[in-house]
Amino acid sequence: MTRVKRSVHAKKKRRAVLEQTKGFRGEAHSNYKRAKEALLKADAYAYRDRRNRKRDFRRLWITRINAAARQNGMSYSTFMHGLMLAGVELDRKVLADIAVRDSDTFRAFVEVSREAAASAATSEPAREASAA
Repeated sequence: MTRVKRSVHAKKKRRAVLEQTKGFRGEAHSNYKRAKEALLKADAYAYRDRRNRKRDFRRLWITRINAAARQNGMSYSTFMHGLMLAGVELDRKVLADIAVRDSDTFRAFVEVSREAAASAATSEPAREASAA
């Protein structure tokens, strides 16, 4: 069987790893073994944090909506429930942006939510009475 020389591909692979770890601290950007370990760890963190970013932004949007809703005399949960009853299909990202940038429009959404929640509350006892 013929002999296979691997130096070209091995150097190419090492060079690629060292280019990816450019800017890392200590030996993690110059020593291949340390760089490879650091890159594995960095890739794991990046994978995890791409998922955590979605979680963090949703949390931020909910916090902003809650703060704006409470300024208008409602809690977050009653506000969102009222919007659902009213048939308003805006996501939390858009609602949070409106809450931060345009308080008058958000106040209008609060009123829509409040009216929908009130009309649902008045029709609730009628449904319970008919079921009994």
